[in-house]
Amino acid sequence: MKIALLRKKDSTPELQNQIRALFQQLAPTKKQLQLHEMFNDKNDFTLVYGIKDDEVLGMASMCVYSVISGKKAWIEDVVVHEDARGKGLGRKLMQKLLEVAKDKAVTEILLFSAEHRVAAKQLYENLGFEMSASKLYKLPL
Repeated sequence: MKIALLRKKDSTPELQNQIRALFQQLAPTKKQLQLHEMFNDKNDFTLVYGIKDDEVLGMASMCVYSVISGKKAWIEDVVVHEDARGKGLGRKLMQKLLEVAKDKAVTEILLFSAEHRVAAKQLYENLGFEMSASKLYKLPL
């Protein structure tokens, strides 16, 4: 299994299709942006993925931003293919994002996980994440 950082030049139609199919396992009703849309100078975006035998088996993404309270990162779209779960791939993907965050001098990493994602929440806690007292509000536009 290889853990790779997605680069703009690597975002081929085949990789886009595999990531789209994987994302569907996480959020079947959400619309996914094309990979090339995330690569621009105003979007500090990182996507890591696990690949074996030319098949994408997992991914996780992170955006970094700065606000008065510090340089923060938000992790989203963490998913491992249903046939590859329970083998440590999610941990490897998260560890790679944590390395990138440290390299970017991030002061705090935030993420949200749905209540039903028991294994994901256990992984995050094992990596040192703690549940905050804040509630997450969202406003779809």
